[in-house]
Amino acid sequence: MLSQLQDIMPAYACKVVVRFLTVLCFYAYFRCDAVPENSDIPAIAEYFTTKGRYEEVNPHLIDDILAVNRSILQPPSAQCREVHVTAIVRHGTRYPTGRNVKKMQSFYELVKSSPSGRESWLQEIQSQWRMWYTEDMDGRLVQKGVDDLRHLAVRLSKLFPSMISEEKLRAGRIKFATSSKHRCVNSTLSFKAGLAELWGIPGEEIQHTINDALMRFFEKCTRFVEEVERNTSALSEVEKFTQRPEMVRVREKIADRLRVPYSTITNESAEAAFYLCAYEFAIRTVNSPWCRLFDQVDAQIMEYANDLKQFWKRGYGHDINSKSSCILFHDLFGRLEKAGSDHRSGVEVAEAVTVQVGHAETLLPLLTLLGFFKDADRMTSTNYAAQTGRSFRSGRIVPYAANLVLVLYDCGGDDLRLQPLLNERPVKFPGLSDQEVSMPRFQDVKELYRELLQGCDFESECRLVKA
Repeated sequence: MLSQLQDIMPAYACKVVVRFLTVLCFYAYFRCDAVPENSDIPAIAEYFTTKGRYEEVNPHLIDDILAVNRSILQPPSAQCREVHVTAIVRHGTRYPTGRNVKKMQSFYELVKSSPSGRESWLQEIQSQWRMWYTEDMDGRLVQKGVDDLRHLAVRLSKLFPSMISEEKLRAGRIKFATSSKHRCVNSTLSFKAGLAELWGIPGEEIQHTINDALMRFFEKCTRFVEEVERNTSALSEVEKFTQRPEMVRVREKIADRLRVPYSTITNESAEAAFYLCAYEFAIRTVNSPWCRLFDQVDAQIMEYANDLKQFWKRGYGHDINSKSSCILFHDLFGRLEKAGSDHRSGVEVAEAVTVQVGHAETLLPLLTLLGFFKDADRMTSTNYAAQTGRSFRSGRIVPYAANLVLVLYDCGGDDLRLQPLLNERPVKFPGLSDQEVSMPRFQDVKELYRELLQGCDFESECRLVKA
């Protein structure tokens, strides 16, 4: 635009126009330099926590959904070869649960009955937008979720072509397990379909098993259920935060934008409004008018409120949160150990690849048990300002289709290496120093988790001890 102005007017006049445009932009709804490259993406999309798209974690996939970069693997030597791959995957994008649909419906009715809006976004909600979510959708996988897992399957096959291969799939050396929930079963079917389409294999020939003991351990852990899930005081910090000035101001700003009394907007109302923005984007890729109820500051506070809940219910808030995943932890390391042992003995590794599909509630406790994303200070209702740089951000850790991949390598002799990847990016095991390109010796990893490997008994940890 500047070059065009320079072609048709003198330099001094061009400077005047540019200065005018700069001032105009400053007073606009957002600054010119803050305009997103893709206006279809809400400016607050990165704050949608567990309702966020996988593409916000890996933006390069927006341009090429099948893009991979094998250079991120970087084994310590050229002779390193993959022995075993385990992927623990969250289901793909889903509809809201029936409970959240009720909240969204109630808020929609409130907005429809509020004073007519002068703003175009409010007029659009009140006169054009229709409530299309129904309770019977109840968390089911959407088409975007089907694509999430199909595309992930193709990308992982490109990332590990010697392991996730036609030969191993036809030989039954790629195993699949899933939670019994329909969104997980359908995600598993979608992942298998992604591979089947690559090599022209009938999908029904690829078997999977349902294993809630591993993928839904949290509901099998009596101590967790009683002390956290059903204990109202377990999330007291979350409740306290709803009464803090930060959240009060978010609700007041929503009320101001709708021109309704402050008392009209409850915490559930704010949550429902945020859900409407997040779901419209995740499911339909729409930058919805609902998103205009929040600015960046509001969205960051809403993100903190949700992360606070995840912290106290699935993360570091209570010890049993992570210990409830002991059964999955031992299953994971047991398979790695067996694969390494078989390989060293010259025996074919029967289970070359394992794909296990579960929930955010499956991944977060396991990652917590492994020590990932542990900040120096605990998240509380009173330290929001001090937590702006925290690593515990659920939208970065467990968006839809989130995945933890562990790859065991044979680098010659007794040199077995283990590389962890989260959402297709290498991460380092917390507590291990001097790691070679995020691929430490398997023996060092086992030493790091020695106490857990020797203990962390699911039955013992989950037994409810009565006072």
